[in-house]
Amino acid sequence: MSKKTVANLFVDTLVAAGVKRIYGLAGDSLNGITETIRARNDIQWIPVRHEETAAFAAGAEAHLTGYLTVCAGSCGPGNLHLINGLYDCHRSRVPVLAIAAQIPSNEIGSGYFQETHPEHLFAQCSHYCEQVSHPEQMPRILEIAMQTAISRRGVAVIALPGDIGLRDAVERQPRLHFPEPKPGMSPSDSELTELAKVLTTSKKITILAGAGCAEAHEELIELAGRLKAPVVHTMRGKEFVEHDNPFDVGMTGLLGTSSGYQAMMTCELLLMIGTDFPYQQFYPRDATIVQIDRRGEQLGRRTKVDYGFVGDAKTTLLALLPKLSDTIDDGHLKASVEQYRKAQKGLDELTAEKPGEKHIHPQYVAKVLDELADQDAIFTCDVGTPTIWAARYLSMNGTRRLLGSFIHGSMANALPQAIGAQASHPGRQVISFSGDGGLAMLMGDLLSLRQAQLPVKVIVFKNDALAFVELEMKAAGILEFATDLHNPDFAKIAEASGILGLTAKTPDQVRTMITRALEHDGPALVEVLVHRQELSMPPTVSLEQMTGFGLFMLKAVLSGHGDEIVDLAKINLFR
Repeated sequence: MSKKTVANLFVDTLVAAGVKRIYGLAGDSLNGITETIRARNDIQWIPVRHEETAAFAAGAEAHLTGYLTVCAGSCGPGNLHLINGLYDCHRSRVPVLAIAAQIPSNEIGSGYFQETHPEHLFAQCSHYCEQVSHPEQMPRILEIAMQTAISRRGVAVIALPGDIGLRDAVERQPRLHFPEPKPGMSPSDSELTELAKVLTTSKKITILAGAGCAEAHEELIELAGRLKAPVVHTMRGKEFVEHDNPFDVGMTGLLGTSSGYQAMMTCELLLMIGTDFPYQQFYPRDATIVQIDRRGEQLGRRTKVDYGFVGDAKTTLLALLPKLSDTIDDGHLKASVEQYRKAQKGLDELTAEKPGEKHIHPQYVAKVLDELADQDAIFTCDVGTPTIWAARYLSMNGTRRLLGSFIHGSMANALPQAIGAQASHPGRQVISFSGDGGLAMLMGDLLSLRQAQLPVKVIVFKNDALAFVELEMKAAGILEFATDLHNPDFAKIAEASGILGLTAKTPDQVRTMITRALEHDGPALVEVLVHRQELSMPPTVSLEQMTGFGLFMLKAVLSGHGDEIVDLAKINLFR
């Protein structure tokens, strides 16, 4: 029997756990891992040009599949580059294992070339981070890491010195051979009885539903019908809550619409289910608040809570529904739905094509993509304005998926997440809503699309600015500064990378170019020249924001930038 190395056993253990691919950038400290993968056909190495991309890609696959995924970085700077993507994975609660290769074990602590200490570096973005220092620790340490990532839904990190990976293994095979446990969690019967009483005796109930409702769509709709309650969804909850939902009234918060905001602010009882919506200013101050979450530490974390219950959405609602009687008064629901209809009509008017229009409005681009994309398309969106357009104009239908850096809020997430989505779902259409700033930050991984032959469609909203940052500056009453982007021709860069590159400069070119890209058999990029001065205001404007915009306009005129005021008016008022 041939000798098995620690690296061999490491990969055996990953494969036994169902891991199909590892995203990473090769390096000598990873030689044991990559050589093992090269010699087998049951696991794939997906090469990327930056380790941050590897972590985002692994997180996207974990989000879409729910299964453990893996990324890897070589020693020192290699694995250090993983950290931002891992923060996103950890905060998004997706199961990801990171392999942080380490310098030779006998050099640790000597200030050796590329020496870092992963157990300290990754402590804040992982549930588990340990180093394999002896062959006897394998595969137990790796299996503990995997179980931790799966059960706690987050990141686990294994630091593996390159020389340890090449040593002879002591154990011969993986130790764990059971499927992932999937226990249900519900409040006690007495708690459910109390909850049912509170809901039954309350009027004007609004539900705030988050990503925790992913497996409970049917139960959520039945609950809303029983309570005659409008349903406000969070950004992370959009793909799970919005579709086939006659009670949906949109989002609240900075990305939302007036209907979602009003439904929450006018309710007498707010029922939060599976959400950790962070913005305190968008919660009602005088309503009774009930929160249901499988993580007890989140109860009352964002707002005062009158009744808190620990349980997952599906198990809890299944147990609660038989205890509820139907509410008769539907006035609050009808008013909220009507407000939503008006809000949506207003948003849709912004997407209408007008004869002779010279400017491309980003809303129109998002609407065209929504119309042309497959019914099971997977969308990714960069932070900032691309997330706004995705939130407001992409229609979820139960089969479409939507990913973004919705909690960590990192730039440059869309392209890397699209790589993970496409690698794990080769038969699905994957579309990236990329900002010009976000794409430029990790633009090197356009080469990864070409090398791995991933037919991702990258739509670049090019406005030559950090547009959302500019809006924040205007709202604060200051002149924008340091937000200009001197961008290249992204279509030409795509062509030079071996990717179909297209440009839409006028509104009449948008549909044609996007159609060509979606029909192309391979990766494609469409650069769309959208107007810079596009306002995307939150559903309610505070006195401070109104004052801020007034100060901005005054400062703009006094500093000789009055032309910006004219542009703002032309783009946002006269269309």
